[in-house]
Amino acid sequence: MKTEPDTFSFNDLLAAPNKTTTWDGVRNPIARNFLRDGMKNGDRVFFYHTGDEKAIVGICEVVREGYPDATALDRKHDHFDPKSKADAPTWYMVDLKAVAPVARPIALAEIKQRKEFADMPLVRVGRLSVSPVSPGQWKSLCTMGKVDATLAK
Repeated sequence: MKTEPDTFSFNDLLAAPNKTTTWDGVRNPIARNFLRDGMKNGDRVFFYHTGDEKAIVGICEVVREGYPDATALDRKHDHFDPKSKADAPTWYMVDLKAVAPVARPIALAEIKQRKEFADMPLVRVGRLSVSPVSPGQWKSLCTMGKVDATLAK
């Protein structure tokens, strides 16, 4: 899950009630499909800061599977989409809960240097706000971030 830290950082998530937030406002069809179809309760996800930092900084857990993104219907919201309809939602969101920061942030530059990540969407596409990580990549990233095995799940 990718975010601009000046908009919503991992520290913001840690400070949120119950360390939980909705992950709304995603307006890319590929990323939307991951939110709607690919993320299940209990799944662990990496929290990635874009901007100057460009690093994985935390681990979260999906605590509510994909459901219609209400911000798409709110005319006063920045994420309003006039084409989205309540009876046929276009956009979806999930709820995430912070698990823990990684012990050592994992910089994108470091990820790009390792060939086991060459096919990773974060490396290949880069601009997706939500993208999958294979089990092998997950394990390697947890090792790189010095993530406690009990948190890596």
